[in-house]
Amino acid sequence: MRRMREKVTFLSNGLELAGELFIPQEKADGAGLSGIVISHPVTSVKEQSPALYAARLVENGFVVLTFDAAFQGESEGEPRLLEDPFIRSENVKDAVSYLISRDEVDGERVGVLGICGSGGYVPFAASTDRRMKAVATVSAVNIGDMFRDGVDLTGQAPGVLDHLITESNRARTEGERKAAVTMPLIPMTAEEAMKAPPRSMMREAWDFYRTPRCMNPNAPNRIVTYSLDQCIEFDAWSFIKMIAPRPLLMIVGTEADSRAHSVRAIEKADDPKELFWIEGASHVDLYGDRERFLDPAVAKLTEFFRATLRAEAPAAASR
Repeated sequence: MRRMREKVTFLSNGLELAGELFIPQEKADGAGLSGIVISHPVTSVKEQSPALYAARLVENGFVVLTFDAAFQGESEGEPRLLEDPFIRSENVKDAVSYLISRDEVDGERVGVLGICGSGGYVPFAASTDRRMKAVATVSAVNIGDMFRDGVDLTGQAPGVLDHLITESNRARTEGERKAAVTMPLIPMTAEEAMKAPPRSMMREAWDFYRTPRCMNPNAPNRIVTYSLDQCIEFDAWSFIKMIAPRPLLMIVGTEADSRAHSVRAIEKADDPKELFWIEGASHVDLYGDRERFLDPAVAKLTEFFRATLRAEAPAAASR
């Protein structure tokens, strides 16, 4: 299927956010199509995982909106690289508002997809925004749980949480909030990455984000230091039961060290809900540039959104 890709902007809390709209060119009778908003991982931008998923979903007949969160990428906001979970969730809601405003989209048939950290922000936003008719995640991470209990939720290393809180508090006291001092959230060098276990999120995040594999100059993989306490106090699953009776799909790799996040979320959520496993996939394998793992993820997402948004398959969908 041919598709158009349009640069767009929309407002969120008074800031102009930069987005890209993927539109199937072949539209039956000019009728509004089902739409999907995709929100990017923490320290990432729209041109990375969201674009990889959007390029495939638009081929299957969906209008797809990707965007950079406020303070990040090509979007407005100071200090740069602020990571505020509540603002991130508001950005998702405002992205839905923009997508609904488009003539190409049926406003009653809009779904949302969050990847990695946005796999927490999106369900949080959807809990009280019923315009989101279907909610999906890929390699979801509840960023608050990750900081409090570690990537695998088995417990944070001794002293780590205290150190992060201390650094965040120190930044506020010393005025670094205005200076926008930042810190990395993933390994910045190969040497640092090799200290993490094989197939772990941290080792593979370095390979995905810090090498030509998917590096982007707008994604330095850092956050403002005082963001730490905002992330630590956040719980993405606080109101996850409120998504029901709208459907929830969470896609996760069997080898992902973050898989406990999706398991925990599904346990807390009410029906209809589904935890879909992709055999052999790690956390980062599902970021979209590995065809072996992207294919089953996109197939499941397409099936899910077609069923829940009452979307018809395009007459001549092709890769």
